[in-house]
Amino acid sequence: MDIGIVGPGRLGRSLYALLIEAGHPVVLVGRGDPIPPLPVLLLTVPDDAIAQVAATVTHDAVVLHCSGAADVEVLAPHQPAGSFHPLMTFPGPEVAIPLLQGVPVALAGDAKALEAGHAIAQILGMRAVEVPGDRRLYHCAAVIAGNFATVLLAEASRVLEAAGVPAEDAPAMLAPLAMASLQNAGIDPVAALTGPAVRGDEKTIAGHREALEKAQFGDLIRLYDLLTESAVSLKTAVIQTPMSRLD
Repeated sequence: MDIGIVGPGRLGRSLYALLIEAGHPVVLVGRGDPIPPLPVLLLTVPDDAIAQVAATVTHDAVVLHCSGAADVEVLAPHQPAGSFHPLMTFPGPEVAIPLLQGVPVALAGDAKALEAGHAIAQILGMRAVEVPGDRRLYHCAAVIAGNFATVLLAEASRVLEAAGVPAEDAPAMLAPLAMASLQNAGIDPVAALTGPAVRGDEKTIAGHREALEKAQFGDLIRLYDLLTESAVSLKTAVIQTPMSRLD
């Protein structure tokens, strides 16, 4: 099964390198270049270019786009058609190529597209998961878990800097805590949750809000309150979970 990757962006070049490393035949096609008659094509182009690029595929091929938010219909009337979206961040080969062993990849589409998606996932050592529902909800979940986790670390670093830690040290100081929390949450988010909201420590929470206001982080107070409310909503479940540590 030869594979063509159409779109030499960060994702396309990363998947190309990973497939080459796995010893699998693959061709990287530049935007605007003729698409060779390969049996399977991965479209790693921006969302608004998927339909246009798919329309240029004139031979009988399985076409899979790699968008998280777009549905399969964007490839119509091409058949077979589907989507192959790795649930991972790809900063580009110049920065880092992620290890994909065991990483989920969301699949959708018709039977032949799903078959091709499972085969590519196996080559890359990924865990294929069929996601037939609303792709917008799927992608929203990915953004909350991925992009917003990064935003939270950046905001926490700002607060830590205000406490006297050098700006260049703050993210690295908080990262081990954040990564350990996410690792535990990957097993059971409810059982992994700790902190003053879980303990019902209103005095500490009030102290945090007072300190944020004094340090002129008024923009963060609303975010802090929303996340505290979310944590409190899990409090009962946490208390009922034997594995949880309310420390």
